[in-house]
Amino acid sequence: MIFLTVGTQFPFDRLVRAVDEALGNGFTEDIFAQIGDSSYAPRNFRAVASLDKHEFDDCFHGASGIIGHAGMGTICLALEQSKPLLVLPRRKKFGEVVNDHQVAIARKFDQLGHVLAAYEAEELADKMGLLKTFVPQPRQASPDVVARRIADFLDELAAGD
Repeated sequence: MIFLTVGTQFPFDRLVRAVDEALGNGFTEDIFAQIGDSSYAPRNFRAVASLDKHEFDDCFHGASGIIGHAGMGTICLALEQSKPLLVLPRRKKFGEVVNDHQVAIARKFDQLGHVLAAYEAEELADKMGLLKTFVPQPRQASPDVVARRIADFLDELAAGD
């Protein structure tokens, strides 16, 4: 089972519709979804508006793959559980977010091999076909690099006084 989640704050009709259309066009994997207050009602898979934390965690853990927006919570959880994740970033031009930060997040994590990314809804069906065989690259924590960047930033601030 693939678990589709749109996050907890806003509906994401464009993603729900794209997954529904992929299933209607022959994609055969079983999908269950948490879709928030979506105005789009999927016809080809089972969906609920919300799940409590325990139900959400069970669905996420039991899924063979995840489809979601490019939010950091979803990405981090998928990486922690070594789950293949396909993301479609929310976009400013569709009024889904105030800026395109999710596009930047998706690009970076896609380049590093942590996620599969579709940048347009029309790409989603093809990428869904790759989800079954995609193996995410593990994320390596780099606390020394982060500490060095913070120290450099603080040094620049101190030099500006």
